[in-house]
Amino acid sequence: MEHPVAAGVAGTLVQVSPAVGDQVRVDDVLATVAATDHVVPHTDATTDDTDLDHIRPDLAAVLGRKAVTLDASRPEAVTKRHTGGHRTARENIAALTEPRSFVEYGSFPVAAQRGRRELEELIAMTPADGIVTGIGRIGAQAQQRSECLVLAYDYTVLAGTQGYFNHKKTDRALRIARAQGLPVVLLAEGGGGRPGDVDATHIVASGLDVETFASMARLSGRVPTVAVVTGRCFAGNAALAGVCDVLIATRDSTIGMAGPAMVEGGGLGRFAAEEIGPMSVQTRNGVVDVVVDDDEAAMAAARDYLSYFQGAQGDWRAGDQRRLRHLVPEKRKTPYDVRAVVRALADEDAVFELRAAFAPGAITALVRIEGVPMGLIANNPGHLGGAIDSDAADKLARFLQLCDAHGLPIVSLCDTPGFMVGPDAERTGSVRHVSRLFVIGANLRVPVVTVVLRKAYGLGAQAMAGGGFRETAATLAWPTGEVGAMGLEGAVRLGYATELAALTDDDARARRFDELVERAYEQGRAINAAMLGEIDEVIDPAETRDRIRTALAGKAIDANRAYRFVDTW
Repeated sequence: MEHPVAAGVAGTLVQVSPAVGDQVRVDDVLATVAATDHVVPHTDATTDDTDLDHIRPDLAAVLGRKAVTLDASRPEAVTKRHTGGHRTARENIAALTEPRSFVEYGSFPVAAQRGRRELEELIAMTPADGIVTGIGRIGAQAQQRSECLVLAYDYTVLAGTQGYFNHKKTDRALRIARAQGLPVVLLAEGGGGRPGDVDATHIVASGLDVETFASMARLSGRVPTVAVVTGRCFAGNAALAGVCDVLIATRDSTIGMAGPAMVEGGGLGRFAAEEIGPMSVQTRNGVVDVVVDDDEAAMAAARDYLSYFQGAQGDWRAGDQRRLRHLVPEKRKTPYDVRAVVRALADEDAVFELRAAFAPGAITALVRIEGVPMGLIANNPGHLGGAIDSDAADKLARFLQLCDAHGLPIVSLCDTPGFMVGPDAERTGSVRHVSRLFVIGANLRVPVVTVVLRKAYGLGAQAMAGGGFRETAATLAWPTGEVGAMGLEGAVRLGYATELAALTDDDARARRFDELVERAYEQGRAINAAMLGEIDEVIDPAETRDRIRTALAGKAIDANRAYRFVDTW
């Protein structure tokens, strides 16, 4: 280092000691000065005439390299992307995060292919090695933490594939997310592993020791994670998307554990990319939670989803709750739209349904009631009469895990005749699938409020209450509620089989059957169950929101219960 020493006077340097290279100690004389009559002008140390707009060469070089990574430097790639109906990775990040809030990590790496391409070409063609990583604010109100980690594969760079430095960047970002407790948004479009990174071949044999997949999986249950796919997503990219809590995709997306080349290479046939995991398949089988029209809607959905994990909102509105009195028909066999009940119960524009096309007998949605985010499950009487089959059980069970992991209390709207039974049901492994609801429900850390809308029969009803009517923070029923160990008609057929069989006249048998069912219904009416202390209260449907908020006013989460991850299924 060069340290200026001010003489304080004008003059001539007449002696220099010690010699160059000698060690200097405190108080050593370095030089003597023969002063002159010249007056040293006074310098005001506070004066700074630096041109703040001047860009030095070192900074100019950095800014120039950064500019190469931006979309403006790659117009052909951008045009191609737009022609395909999609935005670039950086455009999606800009739509996802609050303006000027995104801070990038690792913009300088390029593909590890210097052994086959010139550096200048790599800088121009493989900016950021195909993935943009950084931290930005996503939604949230004042005084609420809203920083999120964003990982965005760039499909304009080698089809968004995962390369050597690409993985290093991802691993670094995921470590930061875990250390700081940041939610993660993964823009997952891409083709999986990249075989062309020749620079790494002398230090990498298989790449199976990369940390990326385990690092992403370790975030499960610790922070909210959401994957967004806006196009083709295969192999390693798809695996990371599948690890996330929720997967949002555009209608033209395809998602698969291998792309066309790998499928053909495995001897499994030749297929177009659009034939491997299209949305017509991946929504009905439960892989994709939310399907949207385009990139813009995908980013909006990701923002909306994350808002349910950013605390209560003070600004909320609700519809006239008297409407709830009329949504469940008086006739106990008349179907109705349970989603209309959900919409009327929740705050306005505060319902985010997941896996709508999968297991239609069950509804799972994030909602807000008086601004407070909650998870909501419901039986759908329009499918199998609301019976819980294996798919519905899995859908409900995983959603309970999701809410439990991230501290969201649960509202359960019960209208079920029980679990689906019979030979066909047993072929689906229902004994194990439906039992998940008991294991998960009995170990929830968050409170559950169950509201019986109409039917609450058998084990299925117990499962909708976390294992039993006494396992909840409150078990409530509407006046239309009815409860029983099994469906009323079935109970009568079993319990009175001999008596009914003895009646030879068909009309007489039918009349007697109806009488017995009516008697059983009177026994199982919700108000009678409340009189016998089996449920907490029968309420005016218009009071439901108030009752839920009161029941959930206490401790939101039982910290004594262990942390758990969220199943991928």
